[in-house]
Amino acid sequence: MEHKLSNSIYELTVSDHGAEIRSLKKNGQELMWQADPEFWGRTSPVLFPLVGNYWEKKSRFAGKTYEMSQHGFARDMDFTLVKESEDELLFELKSDEKTHEKYPFDFVLCLGYKLDDKGLKVIWNVKNPTEDTIYFSIGGHPAFNCDLLRDSLVYYKAGQKLSKPLEVNIIEGDGSGCLSDRTKKISLEEGVMKLSPKLFDEDALIIEDRQTDAVALVNSKGAEILKVSFDAPLFGIWSPTGKKAPFVCIEPWYGRCDRVGFAGDISEREYGNVLGAGAAFEVSYTIA
Repeated sequence: MEHKLSNSIYELTVSDHGAEIRSLKKNGQELMWQADPEFWGRTSPVLFPLVGNYWEKKSRFAGKTYEMSQHGFARDMDFTLVKESEDELLFELKSDEKTHEKYPFDFVLCLGYKLDDKGLKVIWNVKNPTEDTIYFSIGGHPAFNCDLLRDSLVYYKAGQKLSKPLEVNIIEGDGSGCLSDRTKKISLEEGVMKLSPKLFDEDALIIEDRQTDAVALVNSKGAEILKVSFDAPLFGIWSPTGKKAPFVCIEPWYGRCDRVGFAGDISEREYGNVLGAGAAFEVSYTIA
Protein backbone atom coordinates (compact mmCIF):
# COMPACT_ATOMS: atom_id res chain seq x y z
CA MET A 1 0.00 0.00 0.00
CA GLU A 2 1.16 3.55 -0.74
CA HIS A 3 0.61 6.72 1.28
CA LYS A 4 0.76 10.33 0.11
CA LEU A 5 1.53 13.75 1.55
CA SER A 6 1.19 16.98 -0.41
CA ASN A 7 1.22 20.74 -0.10
CA SER A 8 1.21 23.63 -2.57
CA ILE A 9 4.72 22.72 -3.83
CA TYR A 10 5.54 19.06 -3.12
CA GLU A 11 3.86 15.67 -3.42
CA LEU A 12 5.34 12.64 -1.65
CA THR A 13 4.48 8.96 -2.07
CA VAL A 14 5.80 6.31 0.36
CA SER A 15 5.20 2.55 0.26
CA ASP A 16 4.61 0.25 3.23
CA HIS A 17 7.19 -2.08 1.64
CA GLY A 18 10.53 -0.92 3.01
CA ALA A 19 8.85 2.36 4.06
CA GLU A 20 10.47 3.47 0.80
CA ILE A 21 9.99 6.80 -0.94
CA ARG A 22 8.46 6.02 -4.32
CA SER A 23 7.97 9.54 -5.59
CA LEU A 24 8.77 13.13 -4.65
CA LYS A 25 7.46 15.78 -7.02
CA LYS A 26 8.10 19.51 -6.91
CA ASN A 27 5.55 21.57 -8.83
CA GLY A 28 4.61 18.39 -10.68
CA GLN A 29 8.19 17.49 -11.69
CA GLU A 30 9.41 14.09 -10.52
CA LEU A 31 12.71 14.26 -8.63
CA MET A 32 13.07 10.57 -7.76
CA TRP A 33 14.29 7.72 -9.93
CA GLN A 34 11.33 5.47 -10.77
CA ALA A 35 12.95 2.05 -10.22
CA ASP A 36 13.28 0.86 -13.82
CA PRO A 37 14.80 -2.63 -13.30
CA GLU A 38 16.85 -2.26 -16.49
CA PHE A 39 19.15 -0.05 -14.42
CA TRP A 40 18.17 -0.45 -10.74
CA GLY A 41 14.82 -1.58 -9.42
CA ARG A 42 14.68 0.61 -6.32
CA THR A 43 14.03 4.28 -5.58
CA SER A 44 15.10 5.09 -2.01
CA PRO A 45 15.68 2.03 0.20
CA VAL A 46 16.70 2.35 3.84
CA LEU A 47 19.92 0.49 4.66
CA PHE A 48 19.50 -1.29 8.00
CA PRO A 49 20.97 -2.85 10.06
CA LEU A 50 23.87 -2.89 7.60
CA VAL A 51 25.25 -0.31 5.17
CA GLY A 52 27.16 -2.03 2.39
CA ASN A 53 28.51 -5.54 2.97
CA TYR A 54 30.00 -7.57 5.75
CA TRP A 55 33.25 -9.18 4.67
CA GLU A 56 32.17 -12.45 3.03
CA LYS A 57 28.62 -11.36 4.03
CA LYS A 58 29.20 -12.71 7.55
CA SER A 59 29.18 -11.10 11.00
CA ARG A 60 30.12 -12.53 14.37
CA PHE A 61 28.68 -11.91 17.84
CA ALA A 62 28.83 -13.87 21.11
CA GLY A 63 30.47 -16.84 19.46
CA LYS A 64 27.90 -17.15 16.66
CA THR A 65 28.17 -16.30 12.95
CA TYR A 66 25.35 -14.61 11.03
CA GLU A 67 24.99 -14.08 7.28
CA MET A 68 23.30 -11.10 5.66
CA SER A 69 23.11 -9.73 2.13
CA GLN A 70 24.19 -6.24 1.12
CA HIS A 71 22.48 -3.30 2.86
CA GLY A 72 20.52 -5.43 5.31
CA PHE A 73 16.92 -6.63 5.35
CA ALA A 74 14.74 -3.64 6.29
CA ARG A 75 14.39 -2.49 2.68
CA ASP A 76 12.70 -5.80 1.81
CA MET A 77 10.25 -5.93 4.73
CA ASP A 78 6.78 -4.49 5.19
CA PHE A 79 6.55 -1.68 7.74
CA THR A 80 3.46 -0.69 9.73
CA LEU A 81 2.08 2.83 9.37
CA VAL A 82 1.74 4.09 12.97
CA LYS A 83 1.07 7.80 12.38
CA GLU A 84 -0.44 9.81 9.54
CA SER A 85 -1.22 13.53 9.51
CA GLU A 86 -1.45 16.30 6.93
CA ASP A 87 2.31 16.73 6.83
CA GLU A 88 3.83 13.59 8.36
CA LEU A 89 4.04 9.81 7.96
CA LEU A 90 5.63 7.46 10.49
CA PHE A 91 6.37 3.78 9.83
CA GLU A 92 7.58 1.10 12.23
CA LEU A 93 9.44 -2.21 11.91
CA LYS A 94 10.20 -4.57 14.80
CA SER A 95 12.61 -7.47 15.06
CA ASP A 96 11.20 -10.97 14.86
CA GLU A 97 12.28 -14.58 14.42
CA LYS A 98 13.21 -14.01 10.77
CA THR A 99 15.45 -11.02 11.53
CA HIS A 100 17.13 -12.97 14.34
CA GLU A 101 18.34 -15.51 11.78
CA LYS A 102 20.46 -12.77 10.16
CA TYR A 103 21.02 -10.29 12.99
CA PRO A 104 21.24 -11.14 16.71
CA PHE A 105 19.60 -8.06 18.25
CA ASP A 106 16.08 -6.89 19.04
CA PHE A 107 15.17 -3.43 17.73
CA VAL A 108 12.35 -1.06 16.87
CA LEU A 109 13.05 0.92 13.69
CA CYS A 110 10.91 3.97 12.89
CA LEU A 111 11.09 5.87 9.60
CA GLY A 112 9.45 9.27 9.48
CA TYR A 113 8.68 11.65 6.62
CA LYS A 114 7.76 15.28 7.27
CA LEU A 115 6.81 17.56 4.37
CA ASP A 116 6.71 21.37 4.32
CA ASP A 117 7.10 24.14 1.75
CA LYS A 118 10.91 23.86 1.96
CA GLY A 119 11.05 20.17 1.13
CA LEU A 120 11.17 16.76 2.80
CA LYS A 121 12.72 15.76 6.12
CA VAL A 122 13.56 12.06 6.46
CA ILE A 123 13.84 10.86 10.08
CA TRP A 124 15.38 7.62 11.33
CA ASN A 125 14.82 6.41 14.88
CA VAL A 126 16.30 3.17 16.21
CA LYS A 127 15.23 1.98 19.68
CA ASN A 128 16.77 -0.71 21.82
CA PRO A 129 13.90 -2.43 23.68
CA THR A 130 16.19 -4.79 25.62
CA GLU A 131 18.50 -4.72 28.62
CA ASP A 132 21.50 -5.53 26.42
CA THR A 133 23.69 -3.38 24.17
CA ILE A 134 22.95 -3.53 20.44
CA TYR A 135 25.07 -2.62 17.40
CA PHE A 136 23.84 -1.45 14.01
CA SER A 137 24.37 0.75 10.95
CA ILE A 138 21.79 2.78 9.07
CA GLY A 139 21.84 4.78 5.87
CA GLY A 140 19.86 6.23 3.01
CA HIS A 141 19.99 5.39 -0.69
CA PRO A 142 17.79 8.00 -2.43
CA ALA A 143 18.14 8.05 -6.21
CA PHE A 144 17.48 11.25 -8.17
CA ASN A 145 16.74 11.70 -11.86
CA CYS A 146 19.64 13.35 -13.67
CA ASP A 147 21.64 13.52 -16.88
CA LEU A 148 25.01 11.90 -16.16
CA LEU A 149 26.52 13.54 -19.24
CA ARG A 150 25.48 17.12 -18.43
CA ASP A 151 24.60 17.56 -14.76
CA SER A 152 26.97 18.14 -11.83
CA LEU A 153 27.19 17.80 -8.07
CA VAL A 154 28.13 20.72 -5.84
CA TYR A 155 29.58 20.00 -2.40
CA TYR A 156 29.03 22.28 0.61
CA LYS A 157 30.43 22.53 4.11
CA ALA A 158 28.87 24.92 6.64
CA GLY A 159 27.07 26.77 3.86
CA GLN A 160 30.16 27.30 1.71
CA LYS A 161 31.16 25.49 -1.47
CA LEU A 162 33.96 23.05 -0.77
CA SER A 163 37.32 24.56 -1.70
CA LYS A 164 39.52 21.46 -1.46
CA PRO A 165 39.50 18.09 -3.26
CA LEU A 166 37.29 15.28 -2.05
CA GLU A 167 39.14 12.39 -0.41
CA VAL A 168 37.38 9.29 -1.74
CA ASN A 169 37.65 5.70 -0.50
CA ILE A 170 37.58 2.93 -3.08
CA ILE A 171 35.62 -0.33 -3.09
CA GLU A 172 37.85 -3.31 -3.86
CA GLY A 173 37.34 -4.64 -7.38
CA ASP A 174 36.91 -8.25 -6.27
CA GLY A 175 33.13 -8.24 -6.17
CA SER A 176 33.02 -8.34 -2.37
CA GLY A 177 31.57 -4.85 -2.03
CA CYS A 178 34.09 -4.17 0.73
CA LEU A 179 36.58 -1.36 1.22
CA SER A 180 40.11 -1.52 -0.15
CA ASP A 181 43.10 0.35 1.23
CA ARG A 182 43.14 2.59 -1.85
CA THR A 183 41.98 6.19 -1.88
CA LYS A 184 41.92 8.93 -4.48
CA LYS A 185 41.38 12.66 -4.63
CA ILE A 186 38.80 14.25 -6.88
CA SER A 187 39.51 17.89 -7.64
CA LEU A 188 36.60 20.32 -7.50
CA GLU A 189 36.21 23.70 -9.15
CA GLU A 190 34.31 25.97 -6.77
CA GLY A 191 32.86 22.85 -5.16
CA VAL A 192 31.63 21.42 -8.47
CA MET A 193 32.16 17.85 -9.66
CA LYS A 194 31.01 17.01 -13.18
CA LEU A 195 29.02 13.82 -13.40
CA SER A 196 29.88 11.12 -15.92
CA PRO A 197 29.36 7.36 -16.22
CA LYS A 198 33.14 6.85 -15.82
CA LEU A 199 32.99 8.43 -12.37
CA PHE A 200 31.46 5.17 -11.12
CA ASP A 201 33.79 2.72 -12.86
CA GLU A 202 34.98 1.56 -9.41
CA ASP A 203 31.52 1.44 -7.82
CA ALA A 204 30.37 4.01 -5.25
CA LEU A 205 32.37 7.01 -4.11
CA ILE A 206 32.67 6.77 -0.30
CA ILE A 207 33.43 10.09 1.39
CA GLU A 208 34.34 9.84 5.07
CA ASP A 209 35.33 12.22 7.89
CA ARG A 210 32.45 14.72 7.52
CA GLN A 211 34.13 16.42 4.57
CA THR A 212 30.82 17.95 3.53
CA ASP A 213 27.30 18.33 4.92
CA ALA A 214 25.27 19.06 1.78
CA VAL A 215 25.33 17.96 -1.85
CA ALA A 216 23.37 19.75 -4.58
CA LEU A 217 22.44 18.37 -7.99
CA VAL A 218 22.66 21.10 -10.63
CA ASN A 219 21.91 21.12 -14.34
CA SER A 220 24.17 22.17 -17.23
CA LYS A 221 23.19 25.82 -16.75
CA GLY A 222 24.19 25.74 -13.08
CA ALA A 223 20.60 25.84 -11.80
CA GLU A 224 20.05 23.83 -8.64
CA ILE A 225 17.64 20.91 -9.07
CA LEU A 226 17.74 19.74 -5.46
CA LYS A 227 19.99 19.63 -2.39
CA VAL A 228 20.48 16.83 0.14
CA SER A 229 21.63 18.10 3.56
CA PHE A 230 22.81 15.91 6.44
CA ASP A 231 24.96 15.67 9.56
CA ALA A 232 26.31 12.21 8.86
CA PRO A 233 29.89 11.00 9.43
CA LEU A 234 30.13 9.76 5.85
CA PHE A 235 28.11 9.41 2.66
CA GLY A 236 28.10 7.70 -0.70
CA ILE A 237 27.61 8.86 -4.28
CA TRP A 238 26.54 6.11 -6.67
CA SER A 239 25.20 5.23 -10.08
CA PRO A 240 25.41 1.71 -11.52
CA THR A 241 28.77 0.83 -13.03
CA GLY A 242 28.80 0.57 -16.80
CA LYS A 243 25.10 1.30 -17.32
CA LYS A 244 24.96 5.05 -18.08
CA ALA A 245 21.89 5.16 -15.86
CA PRO A 246 19.84 8.39 -15.80
CA PHE A 247 20.09 8.86 -12.03
CA VAL A 248 22.54 9.47 -9.20
CA CYS A 249 22.25 8.50 -5.53
CA ILE A 250 23.26 10.87 -2.73
CA GLU A 251 23.42 8.68 0.38
CA PRO A 252 23.87 9.86 4.00
CA TRP A 253 25.34 7.02 6.05
CA TYR A 254 25.84 6.15 9.70
CA GLY A 255 27.96 3.10 8.95
CA ARG A 256 29.57 1.47 5.95
CA CYS A 257 30.88 -1.79 4.51
CA ASP A 258 33.67 -3.75 6.16
CA ARG A 259 37.24 -3.45 4.99
CA VAL A 260 38.56 -6.35 2.93
CA GLY A 261 39.53 -9.17 5.28
CA PHE A 262 37.80 -7.81 8.40
CA ALA A 263 37.35 -10.68 10.87
CA GLY A 264 36.35 -8.86 14.05
CA ASP A 265 33.22 -8.95 16.14
CA ILE A 266 30.19 -6.89 15.03
CA SER A 267 30.93 -4.55 17.93
CA GLU A 268 34.32 -3.70 16.38
CA ARG A 269 33.06 -2.53 12.97
CA GLU A 270 34.19 0.92 11.82
CA TYR A 271 31.45 3.59 11.96
CA GLY A 272 29.13 1.21 13.80
CA ASN A 273 26.52 2.63 16.17
CA VAL A 274 26.02 1.46 19.76
CA LEU A 275 22.80 1.61 21.79
CA GLY A 276 22.62 0.77 25.48
CA ALA A 277 19.64 -0.70 27.27
CA GLY A 278 16.43 1.17 26.48
CA ALA A 279 18.26 3.86 24.50
CA ALA A 280 17.24 5.48 21.20
CA PHE A 281 19.19 6.84 18.24
CA GLU A 282 17.58 9.53 16.06
CA VAL A 283 19.01 11.34 13.04
CA SER A 284 17.60 12.96 9.90
CA TYR A 285 18.42 14.40 6.51
CA THR A 286 16.55 16.71 4.14
CA ILE A 287 15.79 16.86 0.43
CA ALA A 288 15.06 20.44 -0.59
